[in-house]
Amino acid sequence: MSNRLRQITADYPKQFWILFWGLLVNSTGGSMVWPFLTIFMREQLAIPLTTVTLLFTVNSAAGLVATSFAGPTVDRLGRKRVMVLSLAGSSVVLLGMSRADSLAGWVVMMILNGALGPLYRVGSDAMVADLVEPEQRASAYALLRMINNLGIAVGPMAGGFITSVSYSLAFYAAAGAHLIFGGLIALAVRETLTRAAATASATPADGGYGPVLRDRPFVAFVGVYTLAVIPSALLMMLLAVYAKENFGVPESQYGFIMATNALMVVLFQYAVTHVSQRRPHLLVLTVGTLFYAVGVGSVALGRGFWAFWLSMVIATIGELLIVPTATALTANLAPPDMRGRYMGLYGLTWGVAFGIGPVVGGYLNDHIAPVTIWYSGLAIGLAAALGFVLLGRRLRVGGTG
Repeated sequence: MSNRLRQITADYPKQFWILFWGLLVNSTGGSMVWPFLTIFMREQLAIPLTTVTLLFTVNSAAGLVATSFAGPTVDRLGRKRVMVLSLAGSSVVLLGMSRADSLAGWVVMMILNGALGPLYRVGSDAMVADLVEPEQRASAYALLRMINNLGIAVGPMAGGFITSVSYSLAFYAAAGAHLIFGGLIALAVRETLTRAAATASATPADGGYGPVLRDRPFVAFVGVYTLAVIPSALLMMLLAVYAKENFGVPESQYGFIMATNALMVVLFQYAVTHVSQRRPHLLVLTVGTLFYAVGVGSVALGRGFWAFWLSMVIATIGELLIVPTATALTANLAPPDMRGRYMGLYGLTWGVAFGIGPVVGGYLNDHIAPVTIWYSGLAIGLAAALGFVLLGRRLRVGGTG
């Protein structure tokens, strides 16, 4: 085992491991807040679930606008500056959330949070692509997901108890974690964007997203992947409030459901990716999306903690398959001087999914029946799986790596 760990460590540069361990601190703090944010806003503002979910749509819309600038900015100004700006700004926003007590205040906070979040993600994904060779990228992104989810495993368990005493304390912890990680990047990480690549990115012929949008197979992949992520958005954003309001599952118990998701990623992500990266990307994405669809749809049959826990387990199997595969496919398709823009367009998938999914679920909850949230997730997931099948047959996108 020790020899295996030494080999894994030697496979990646030192800077990768700085990002790896810093991400643990950041995700632990941040996940003390986000799994319970829907409950917090609903109880604090006493507004319908549709209105709460519209706040997440506002957050996602701001993220979409920011992402349109993030890719070119990361390709021109560098990865490091953008990542530090994102983390420092997000720390301030989290402090603001701890004081927000009106709908207008929350609209402002969600806009700012949505605008800052994509900057780190795009910069980080591009930096990893700069640091790691193509054949190792899927495993590198899998490792980052593992450590991120270790933090997510610890954070909700602690956050479930902390928020039952004081939500403000959870916000302070999250803000501190973002600030620590931003400082670590500022002091210990070097810029990976080469001068030649930055110069090439700044030329008029390559400016903006035009070249990326002309890559039709990639654009098709982005569209289908957006559908695939919507069931995940429903599960992550609405299961907590659904379980509490309809079946009395408290935050302290729900934290363990989220922790199960995270621990599965920690324990199994690297091994799953080690196997899945040998298969065609679109085949892996199809199978993973089917697990997503079934996991989310099965929530409709649940009546308590253990049923919801099992639904999360099934959905997480899909997550293990599709997320590193999709990120690696994006990195492999992107020319070196346009990695930020490819990662930026890829990042839109999560923003769109988390903007559309929860508000659709909130509308179904308020106007038809809460259980229809999960039927819609099943239908959307099945449609996405079919999309990946068609994409693989007609466009011949993907490969092993």
